Amino acid sequence: MKKVILLLGLFNLALIFGACTQNEPHLKLWYNKPANKWNEALPVGNGRLGAMVFGNPVNEVIQLNENTVYAGSPNRNDNSNAKESLQEVRDLIFEGKYREAQDLINRDFITKTSHGMPYQTVGNLKLAFPGHENYSDYYRELDLEKAVTSSVYKVDGVQYKTEIFSSFPDQVIIARISADKKGSVNFSATVERPSEVDVKTSGNNELILSGLTSNHESVTGKVEFVAKVKIIPSGGSVSAEKKSLIVSNADVVAIYISMATNFNNYHDISANAFERVDSYLDKALKKKYENALNDHITDYQNYFNRVSLDLGETEAVNNPTDVRLEQFASGDDPQLVELYFQFGRYLLISSSRPGGQPANLQGIWNNQLMPPWDSKYTVNINTEMNYWPSEITNLSEMNEPLVQMVREVTEAGRQTAKDMYGADGWVLHHNTDLWRINGPVDGATWGMWPMGGAWLSQHLIYKYEYSGNKEFLKSVYPVLKEASEFYLDFLVEEPENKWLVVCPSISPENTPAGHPSSVTAGTTMDNQLVFDLFTNTIKAAEILKTDKELVDQIKQALQRIPPMQVGKWGQLQEWMYDWDNPDDHHRHVSHLYGLYPSNQISPYQSPELFSAARTSLIARGDESTGWSMGWKVNLWARLLDGDHAYKLITDQLTPSVQPNGRERGGTYPNFFDAHPPFQIDGNFGCTAGIAEMLLQSHDGALHLLPALPSKWQKGNVSGMKARGGFEIEIQWENGELKTAEIKSLIGGVCRLRSYVPLEGKSLKEASGKNPNPFYEIPEIKQPIIHAENELSENSLKKVYEYDLLTKTGDIIKINRKY
Repeated sequence: MKKVILLLGLFNLALIFGACTQNEPHLKLWYNKPANKWNEALPVGNGRLGAMVFGNPVNEVIQLNENTVYAGSPNRNDNSNAKESLQEVRDLIFEGKYREAQDLINRDFITKTSHGMPYQTVGNLKLAFPGHENYSDYYRELDLEKAVTSSVYKVDGVQYKTEIFSSFPDQVIIARISADKKGSVNFSATVERPSEVDVKTSGNNELILSGLTSNHESVTGKVEFVAKVKIIPSGGSVSAEKKSLIVSNADVVAIYISMATNFNNYHDISANAFERVDSYLDKALKKKYENALNDHITDYQNYFNRVSLDLGETEAVNNPTDVRLEQFASGDDPQLVELYFQFGRYLLISSSRPGGQPANLQGIWNNQLMPPWDSKYTVNINTEMNYWPSEITNLSEMNEPLVQMVREVTEAGRQTAKDMYGADGWVLHHNTDLWRINGPVDGATWGMWPMGGAWLSQHLIYKYEYSGNKEFLKSVYPVLKEASEFYLDFLVEEPENKWLVVCPSISPENTPAGHPSSVTAGTTMDNQLVFDLFTNTIKAAEILKTDKELVDQIKQALQRIPPMQVGKWGQLQEWMYDWDNPDDHHRHVSHLYGLYPSNQISPYQSPELFSAARTSLIARGDESTGWSMGWKVNLWARLLDGDHAYKLITDQLTPSVQPNGRERGGTYPNFFDAHPPFQIDGNFGCTAGIAEMLLQSHDGALHLLPALPSKWQKGNVSGMKARGGFEIEIQWENGELKTAEIKSLIGGVCRLRSYVPLEGKSLKEASGKNPNPFYEIPEIKQPIIHAENELSENSLKKVYEYDLLTKTGDIIKINRKY
């Protein structure tokens, strides 16, 4: 009987929200109570404007963000003393005097001005509904198919509904409050910010909040921000009273929220924020609400609808999202993984749009003036992880803000390279912000990592590999070229093996056990990054037929980069020396960059390294910070172990907040990733990992279902992208591929790899090297093996490989061969 009542209640809620008209009624986060905490509120965003919506029937809070509201103003943070001390630091490191080298770096390399500016909230719009304390039949949701959050409840027999979305076409946030009884909408509206701001009303229906962002460290806050709230009732009235607006006896109310700043770019803040905010608002007000909503949905679905995923569903979908999260590890709820995957895509569309800023540590959502780690850009993993899903899940446009930021830190980083290291090219350390700082911050343990430019540059190549757009490659080639020029100058010969190494540097945020300092030379990740950068620069230059002399220099240097090494307990060494501790469970697994996101470690091309990477990952452990577990989903997918990857998804989809109130790495009730605290990179990392379990295109072939877990016996996925401009649809049954469809966007050979034999028109068994240039296998050096025992054996499934010669526009169906 309880089950029947529950289903009837859910049916009524579905009718209330028109869920029966949706293509996928379960692509929603939904709850039967309002949010009490920020990490329970639901996010909306258009790339520039974000809001966290609590859905409170009595005292509603809509927390607001605009993605250029950062403390400070244009500034540089280079420490030019580094140039004079560089050789002494290197001498100390090569003499094994790591503590002394670290002390000197902290004195002469780490910035003495700015460690980066914090991203800040605009403030809160607060709506107070008198007499709504005794509400009932409460429900709220975030509809991932429409990018609309809404809530519904009843008071004294009257049903109230609120809908909120952030429109990219109209560049405003719009809310609509309605009731099924005329004249029933009554509330007051105020705005606030946890700092000194100017709040006033304009006319009888506008609230205006304006101010300057904070001073921070040695930098004066000069970002002028304005938020304007306009209330338009249908029926009833709206009036101004001191610093609030009062809505009385309305039938329906539309609320338009416009926000803007004086920011033009990282060195220009001369815009007029008031004129901008009015321009956005005036334009938006020319549309009817229904038209604005339809335009918003159409724009959003142009991206979101490209990819669909079906892993099956159980009765668990009938539970609220927070309950499903609590029960996931012990239950059977495959659709929750689908929901989490699509939520990651939703977040990327909502936090990173062309023409705007890249998604930062919290995307665009932040309710503080001093958020954790300033909610800026940490580029030793976190910023890159934000964009791992962008190509494979068919959201390439969303990484354009990252590409633009890389262009800008290239401009700013030229001076850093020259002033700090006397080098050509450009350099970025482990952090940047709205002002595109490039110097090292926080201290040597974290900041003495001159590799941010090398890693970010890889994303330019990823974008080219998926699109084949040579004009884009030509436009970003100078970034790759100048990054390589920096390392040609900065690499130094280490005395023992005569290798060229990055020195000084660290393996991000980790310190070898028993060592006095993290500072060292020639870490594995640094070597892998330089290898990728040099290899990609050579490839780009040869495609563009330019810079032959530079290419020759890079090739010579590339031959002297240290090989990867396998240590005494069979692990992939993290450092140039065998310092790894099997009990080290550090959140960063930097030396496994070569496995993912790079493709230097392969089960088919480098089995010793593949085995060593697995040994390292097992030793590191599973449970960790949220983003670290997201990375490990990808790593286990690359290790072709779907069940272990799924175990990491289970760890990720574990409630962060424990019964005792303490938090662990996992997921908050609103599906935000918990480091803890909230960091959005874990959402994006896990989304990419789910995709990697289903499709990989990095190791000489397009691998269908490379790491399918035993839990996902039946399903389908469509719209995912592979390198070389292929779009893929896959169906599987009984844990094995059934059919696949390949759409070729740019033509060329498509080499398929499968665990089952395939058949299809023009499909031929593959042999030799894949002729498609987007599937070149990196030519790494033979690893050095120090293992005291035999390496663990790689247990690999038999694979079948086929070639398919395609033309642009071809759509080819493949079936399993029985």
